Amino acid sequence: MNKIELLQSLSVLSVASIADADKTIRVMSSAIRPVGTEKKILGFARTVSCYNDFLTIIAALSQSKAGDVLVVDSQESTRALVGELFSTEAQRRGLSGIIVDGPVRDIEMLRQLQIPVFAKSYCPCSGTTQKIMETQTEIQCGGITVAPEEVVFGDEDGIIVASVEQLIDLIPVAIQIQKDEEAIVEKIREGECLTDMLNFKEHVELLEGGLESSLSFKI
Repeated sequence: MNKIELLQSLSVLSVASIADADKTIRVMSSAIRPVGTEKKILGFARTVSCYNDFLTIIAALSQSKAGDVLVVDSQESTRALVGELFSTEAQRRGLSGIIVDGPVRDIEMLRQLQIPVFAKSYCPCSGTTQKIMETQTEIQCGGITVAPEEVVFGDEDGIIVASVEQLIDLIPVAIQIQKDEEAIVEKIREGECLTDMLNFKEHVELLEGGLESSLSFKI
């Protein structure tokens, strides 16, 4: 599976399905939320480290390519690092999204763009343009480590980050999980009881008896 095929496979899955396939997968803090109307983000990390100064983001944008997701470690910045101009330029360049572990601004305009923007906070005051820091290095964003070219996949449930190799292994599992859940939802809609499809009683009895057990569906 090449990178294009990987993204195509992920695009029809939910982030939750991937998280269910590997409960140890890296997940960004839920404080980072979608800003605009496009709430699904999927691409390869182009990392940025900066503090209250967006000159490095301009540099990263100029180096970016279609399919990149700009992932910004703001180092607890208090001033906006991304707004309408940078987001519009990112959309023009074909980037797959922007994630800022810090403030952004021009929220009304960001919500009119097609490119997904996720951010931790908002601030009307912009940063300075005096300091070039690092791009394409390992950073911290949303409480997890993100390396350049790792896959970033997010929706309203949250944002996960993983290597290409890890996701190639997880996709078949996630596909089956999503199919099973769709089948279960359909049965519930047809009137079948959820607990009747689970080993709930047996599971609880084993736990109460001090034994190990896993809750699972009987479908």
